[in-house]
Amino acid sequence: MRLDFLAALSGVLIALQARANGELSHRINNGLEAALVSFGSGLVIIAVIAMFNPAIKEGLSNLRTAVTHGEIARWKLFAGALGGSFVAIQTQIVPLIGVAIYSVASIAGQTAISLIVDRIGLTGGGKKLISRRRVAAAILTVLAVFVSVFDRIDAKNLSLLAVILGCIAGLVVGVQRALNGEINEYSHQSFTTSLLNFISGSSLLIILIIIGLLSHHFKLVALPSGPLWIYTGGVIGVVYIAFTSTIVQHLGVLTFTLFSVGGQLVGSLVIDLVSPTDGVHVSAYLVSGIVMTYLGVIAGGVSSSRVRKPAKHK
Repeated sequence: MRLDFLAALSGVLIALQARANGELSHRINNGLEAALVSFGSGLVIIAVIAMFNPAIKEGLSNLRTAVTHGEIARWKLFAGALGGSFVAIQTQIVPLIGVAIYSVASIAGQTAISLIVDRIGLTGGGKKLISRRRVAAAILTVLAVFVSVFDRIDAKNLSLLAVILGCIAGLVVGVQRALNGEINEYSHQSFTTSLLNFISGSSLLIILIIIGLLSHHFKLVALPSGPLWIYTGGVIGVVYIAFTSTIVQHLGVLTFTLFSVGGQLVGSLVIDLVSPTDGVHVSAYLVSGIVMTYLGVIAGGVSSSRVRKPAKHK
């Protein structure tokens, strides 16, 4: 099977995960609990994998050595907390604005934050100069968000706050990926990094839920018996990690990113056409915004080719 097709499929998985998590949140009317179900199920799966995968344990040992020698700051190992925040935001807003607008907003946030991340050298690869081309690409993707919702700005069923939160979700996951890139430099095992992400992300969500319960601002609700697809968010997350850790090594970061984003945008559009959330509709403005978003990713994608590839599994 062609690797470029698999890269695009990994992008579709992101859109499917957003739809599943969003639907679960909508059915139980509890985004934080839905986020924990998604992250927690992913943690269980990858923890079971870790029990039978010596390479993951080796990666943990490598990180322990790196922290002991001061090669990586201990706080960076908690990058997964950002992932937990990302899923918490995702579960809250997808039911309000749909998968397609959420994807456009999230990618715009990721493109914008990449400028800051590279400028300050957060990935551990040193500071990078920001080209005018990348600045223009970031501006284009932000404009794409506005175009996507242009026909719905005055509509009562559009939450502009949700769109802004979608951009913030992109900012959060952009920083998380940068930190994960540095963790990978020392773990040499992408699944080890993923295990840490699921542990810290799930821990953050549990802490937030406990605080909510103690303050009486939150209550747990019974989970619905089905349909089963609304519980696939965590599984999809683990499968996505398996895809990316393998495909990026062969395609390179730039090619993978272009195909993956393309798959996510097209996939999110199809999802909103075939199985939309309540009140969501696909318009010419939304399609135009998706096209602008992809053009922005292509325009700014050249710099991505300089990013180091993740280490191969041993």
